[in-house]
Amino acid sequence: MSFWSGRRVLVTGGGGFLGRALVTALERRGPGKIFAPRAAELDLRERDDVRVYLEVEKPDLIVHGAAVVGGIGANRAHPGLFFYENAIMGIQLIEEARRAGVAKFVCLGTICAYPKFTPVPFREDELWNGYPEETNAPYGLAKKMLLVQLQAYRQEYGFDGIYLLPVNLYGPGDNFDLETSHVIPAMIRKFLEAKAAGAPEVVLWGDGSPTREFLYVEDAAEGILGAAERYDGGAPVNLGSGEELSIRDLAGHVARETGFSGAIRWDASKPNGQPRRKLDVTRAEELFGWKSRMPLSEGLRRTIAWFAAR
Repeated sequence: MSFWSGRRVLVTGGGGFLGRALVTALERRGPGKIFAPRAAELDLRERDDVRVYLEVEKPDLIVHGAAVVGGIGANRAHPGLFFYENAIMGIQLIEEARRAGVAKFVCLGTICAYPKFTPVPFREDELWNGYPEETNAPYGLAKKMLLVQLQAYRQEYGFDGIYLLPVNLYGPGDNFDLETSHVIPAMIRKFLEAKAAGAPEVVLWGDGSPTREFLYVEDAAEGILGAAERYDGGAPVNLGSGEELSIRDLAGHVARETGFSGAIRWDASKPNGQPRRKLDVTRAEELFGWKSRMPLSEGLRRTIAWFAAR
């Protein structure tokens, strides 16, 4: 707790899914001040806005979680938007943080930055060994450029910026909009709505063969703040559960937990996305003693219960 005592902490994206979990976890640590501005208060796309905000509020630690994100459909529909806004927000914030003398910068990247055919489990040293999966490459590359910037700034200016790679997040409070949500909330909503309507089947994208790894949002928040406290290196670090699950098996699990007993039909005309995702998570444990704790089965139950009770 002494690390956080008196610290002025800025969380970008603080009103989002992960941002809210970060703010809650920060409040338990009792820093001097937490800033979680919405876009109307701080537009990260506008450099002058960023500069003035940092001059006025004087944060000494920034957790950059703001991002323009979405599932495969959203990435395919808006590749230019996803590239520009994710790149410009991070690039300007890092530069202005350096100029303002911010003591530490925690940047959240994305596993979409990994090459499409990364050997499993994904090790951080594989980040540059190929091009990302095409449907989300603009987003992944925009976020990966922030790693380059932080490493360059560490080399030239001694700027203490760290870069974390959280895997797919889920949990209560997630985004359940079918146009922009990720796979777990989309499945939960589809199955619950089909059950309520008495629908005989649910249609899901792809063929169900890709694998994914999922991290409960509260575990992610603890990992991010643990890294802020105890890690000061330039190497990127994965944050994940280390457990791999096929989309087909995930669908069966969510169907059972939601009580949907109809058929699941796979629309193979839709893209699968990256074939496999499973992270090597040993670096996080070795460097700052963090491991995920929430089992997927319990995390899914909590997430379904939260959505069903809305």
